[in-house]
Amino acid sequence: MKLAEFNSADPAAAQAILRPCIDVSRWVEAVAAARPFAGRTELLEFAAQAAGPFTPDEVEAAMAHHPRIGERPTAAGTEASMSRSEQAGVDPADAAAAEALARGNREYEEKFGRVFLIRAAGRTAPEILQALNQRLTNSPEEEDTIAAQQLREIAVLRLEGLISE
Repeated sequence: MKLAEFNSADPAAAQAILRPCIDVSRWVEAVAAARPFAGRTELLEFAAQAAGPFTPDEVEAAMAHHPRIGERPTAAGTEASMSRSEQAGVDPADAAAAEALARGNREYEEKFGRVFLIRAAGRTAPEILQALNQRLTNSPEEEDTIAAQQLREIAVLRLEGLISE
């Protein structure tokens, strides 16, 4: 979508465009309300600032929509499509990587009570697995901060892919 179209969309339509980036109402409403943006850079900078910090409740709600790393969502929506694209570096045919990620996901979920979240776009399966194993050593407080940062990165990256000049 062109920035001019996004800027001129009615508020409900603008919010619907933003929601697949991250389903955090405060962020969606803030970005939609800040329109019009003079340029794409201004939009992305505002979106990044509005995303920090997400509250623990916002992180929990947003993470409910994220699939496990290595598992491709089968839904047809925009968010599912974005997730499939972001995980392109994880080859589902690589059985060893898939098993290692599944094992790491289980350990992470047992320790932290939620799915492992990482900005997967641009990362290979070995890079994701290395980050997963490292993050398993974190305290819950450290991991809360990292998960919120990963959500911010995902939201801005998705918005960047949605809006062009």
